[in-house]
Amino acid sequence: MLDLKISGGTIVDGTGAPGFTGDVGIRDGRIVAIGKVDEAARESIDATGRIVAPGFVDVHTHYDAQVFWDPKLSPSCYHGVTTVVGGFCGFSIAPITPAAADYIKPMLARVEGMPLDTLDKAVPWNWESFGEYLGLLDGKIGLNAGFFAGHSPIRRIVMGERAVGEKATPEDLEKMKALLDASLSQGALGFSTTVAPTHNDGDGNPVPSRWADHDEFCELARVVSRHEGTGLEFLPDVKFDENTAKLLTDFSIAGQRPVNWNVLIVTGRPDAAEMAEHQLSISNYARERGGEIIALTVPVTPDVFMNLRTGFVFDALPGIWREVFKWPVEQRIEKFRDPAFRKQLAADAATVDQATLMKAIGAFEAYLIMGTHKEENKHLVGRRIGEIARERGVEPIDALLDLALDEDLNTLFRPEHGGHDRKTFEIRGKLWADDRTLIGASDAGAHLDLIDTFAFSTNVLQLGVREHKVISLEQAIHKMTQRPAAYFGLIDRGLIANGYHADIVVFDAATVGRGPTYYRYDIPGGSDFRLYADAQGIDHVIVNGTEIVRKGEHTGKLPGTVLRSGKDTRTVAMNVMQDKIPEAVAAE
Repeated sequence: MLDLKISGGTIVDGTGAPGFTGDVGIRDGRIVAIGKVDEAARESIDATGRIVAPGFVDVHTHYDAQVFWDPKLSPSCYHGVTTVVGGFCGFSIAPITPAAADYIKPMLARVEGMPLDTLDKAVPWNWESFGEYLGLLDGKIGLNAGFFAGHSPIRRIVMGERAVGEKATPEDLEKMKALLDASLSQGALGFSTTVAPTHNDGDGNPVPSRWADHDEFCELARVVSRHEGTGLEFLPDVKFDENTAKLLTDFSIAGQRPVNWNVLIVTGRPDAAEMAEHQLSISNYARERGGEIIALTVPVTPDVFMNLRTGFVFDALPGIWREVFKWPVEQRIEKFRDPAFRKQLAADAATVDQATLMKAIGAFEAYLIMGTHKEENKHLVGRRIGEIARERGVEPIDALLDLALDEDLNTLFRPEHGGHDRKTFEIRGKLWADDRTLIGASDAGAHLDLIDTFAFSTNVLQLGVREHKVISLEQAIHKMTQRPAAYFGLIDRGLIANGYHADIVVFDAATVGRGPTYYRYDIPGGSDFRLYADAQGIDHVIVNGTEIVRKGEHTGKLPGTVLRSGKDTRTVAMNVMQDKIPEAVAAE
């Protein structure tokens, strides 16, 4: 007898092939029958009029800490995601030591938007090795989840305070390699790192990995090459010049692994297509030299909610902006009142590189006010800084700072990137079809009060497939299931196929999508909110044969598998993303 039978749905199996009407039989967490299934089942789902697809694979999350206070891993679980990968940008929380944790926690609060109070109260910090961390999660998570080992904690453990500001000695590097080697042996899915200028620690200084040199990156990548089922991730500088291309290529070749980088964003800029091709050209550079670089593409323009208290993203602006958020809030408030200092801030912001996404961050007049701290200011929500500045006869920098100062720097602003029109989605559709990209970059679990890109899967199905029609349903599902599963070498996941793990989503193609973004006050500690959006049209989500979401409600079951390298993943070929049938699944 089957444990579960899904009957009468349109099966879109993840290969990109046309859908077909049929049943899916599940036993012991695996798919055992597809097509006309007559065998009886203990439980059944009538999927008539619905799409039955493999569960979506989220290729870039930061659920490392949230898993302790929200093992369901919401909102991803409601949006059809069944497998997540975390530990990216060099910001894992394993391995760790008590001394390193004292540094890592405020770093995560600053750079990844995880409230410090929540990190202190809701995360036990009772492990040191990577294996101990994974062991704490076994049997306690709702989705399949694997994690990379991050550069910054490894560097901090080995070098202590010298990790920020100093080059590693040969002895330091050998210790880092040994710590990474142990982490990979214990199940880490790979190694992640960053040199992105937006990545600063709790003191406002560049995070540890940003102090590494070329040799350090490559030597650590070589450690990865010795471990089965492992990968590499790198966040580059925004310049995308030949130095960036060479570093990522050498990193890939040293590790003998494809490297994914985060994030390729298409906005409403007139030169958006040219800008995307320029960034993707590093893949061409790498392939010509025997490496492989894959871009993560976020499927929509991210709505970025910024404030001058945390300073995240503001601190990537040029000049004095990179120093001001190192100061205590009281000192910052005093300086923001100074007219001469305001002029300097405006002048420095005007020098931002217009060829990068930072152009919109420096355009204060276009900022939209997204949230106010005081009731008397709520009438300003939805208005632009430029409009308010003209009404008051002041410069945009003055309107911005006056409002922020009135609210102790808690006002939420959103820069205007555009990119919500069909023309921009046509560019995105071409990128999704490009073998130099993966769809993802949700950042789920991070930037809780900053970015709402967590609903990547329902965004693609609603906007890309149904509304703008820039990708077919079958191809969209393929790009979010088999393709990322192949990239990470996930064993028996990413397809509806006999013998595969029963990770399945059942949804209504006519209504699937995401609801509006709103604030949800459910973070431990009680003083912080997170941005949230409900899923629409997702009827059932099944992980390893167990239903976790039914009609939009969670069942409370936690059947997820903790994914470990070499056990749940296999090594993929350097050209895995270039093959029509990815090598990691071609033999199935």
